[in-house]
Amino acid sequence: MGRGRSEIKRIENPTQRQSTFYKRRDGLFKKARELAVLCDADLLLLLFSASGKLYHYLAPTVPSVKDFVERYEAATHSKVWSDIRQRSPLAIEQERRAELEKVGKMCDILEKELRFMTVDDREQYTVPSLAGLEQSLEAAMRKVRFEKDRKIGGEMSYLENMIRGKQAERYGLCDKVSASSSFPVPVSL
Repeated sequence: MGRGRSEIKRIENPTQRQSTFYKRRDGLFKKARELAVLCDADLLLLLFSASGKLYHYLAPTVPSVKDFVERYEAATHSKVWSDIRQRSPLAIEQERRAELEKVGKMCDILEKELRFMTVDDREQYTVPSLAGLEQSLEAAMRKVRFEKDRKIGGEMSYLENMIRGKQAERYGLCDKVSASSSFPVPVSL
């Protein structure tokens, strides 16, 4: 008998929470080891408990955490390993402002696109802006149609495979019946 699914929410009982943490931590680390061994994957797993205790797993193929993080930085073109103490407060503040400005611009663009997707009768639109809206909507419709066709195709394949399986099962049963009985069994398609 299988276990039912439980709602994922914070466990209120501290004893149960700690017990669940240890069990799930062990399961997570076991899966990490298996992934590293089976797939020859380089893996770093860092986990902090609620009390702040650090647990980590480093795949045997990875020489050190620092090397792994440097590889990550090179792959993502981002800085994780930078030492904040070496940077001046002014540089940190400028970096934060630049990031906030970048996010603000992105929000403005997304809000503009969202407003653009809803045509308001009270606003005056130019022909080029309406043509742009039409192109955006057509592109969205193409994506929706493609996804719908993909889902329908998947369902059709599934049903066709199920029909083939049922037919094979039927033929097998007919063969068993004909072999066990002295009367011929007509097979019609």
